[in-house]
Amino acid sequence: MKPLNATKTMKAVFCTKYGAPEVLQLKEVNKPAPQDNEILIKVYATSVTSGDCRVRGFKSPFLYRLPMRLFLGITRPRQPILGVELTGEVEAVGKDVKKFNIGDAVYAFTGMRFGAYAEYVCLSENGMVTLKPANISYEEAAAVLFGGTTALHFFRKGQLQSGQKMLIYGASGAVGTSAVQLAKHFGADVTGVCSTSNVEWVRALGADHVIDYALQDFAETGKRYDIILDAVGKTSKAHARKALTPNGKFISVEGQGVAKVLVEDLLFLKDLIEDGELKGVIDKSYPLEKIAEAHRYVDQGHKKGNVVITVQ
Repeated sequence: MKPLNATKTMKAVFCTKYGAPEVLQLKEVNKPAPQDNEILIKVYATSVTSGDCRVRGFKSPFLYRLPMRLFLGITRPRQPILGVELTGEVEAVGKDVKKFNIGDAVYAFTGMRFGAYAEYVCLSENGMVTLKPANISYEEAAAVLFGGTTALHFFRKGQLQSGQKMLIYGASGAVGTSAVQLAKHFGADVTGVCSTSNVEWVRALGADHVIDYALQDFAETGKRYDIILDAVGKTSKAHARKALTPNGKFISVEGQGVAKVLVEDLLFLKDLIEDGELKGVIDKSYPLEKIAEAHRYVDQGHKKGNVVITVQ
């Protein structure tokens, strides 16, 4: 059943072409209506991820590959409303929807269909959407999905096992902060690499050891790791090789394409959050109207955790 709602339009941020943050423009467009198997979500919060910035600026080498450029759009994004994660409230449901009810608080990952930089979005009830963790705010919930699901994807890829030694390069970023906490949950011995100002903070997230990259090169310490995860795409396999065990694995978020996300990941993260084992880390928060400013901040590459956008 669908509630009566006089609002026919909504605000959304459009990426008008590839380029600097100024290409992002706030516009008023028609509000979407859910199909039979969809839910209409009133968006309360989203985030600015490194992936959003890479697509907007078309800066990642992976994006220059012809198939990806054709998929995304040649001169501007085919899906002009960016944003890959969101939290909000179900405002309307299609007639065939069984999993959700009007008023449900949810969090969702839109992935490569984007669309989260808007006041409303329609998603399939069978998509990457589930009930929001009950013990945190909408803003906090928007600060965990991208990093958490990306970390889980690379843990599966690296076949992380309890007792292994893992180094996380870029431990203070969106992916890194989740990776540190999740690796500890899975029983790894975790070394985080970060800047001087974040050393104690990364240790507080659960890292067993922390290396300040301004003072020491992790590859020159003499220590060896079973898995090295470059969570920011700023080191290389060639450089990391000296710090790997003979069968060690190097994994990087750079050039790896899109992380595969499962709805089970969202449920798993929800359980960990509600059990107090995982938290989203918020560096700064901006209103939707200042999203270009938020992108400029993320472009600097020094954010601590996540940058959240409040929508409603």
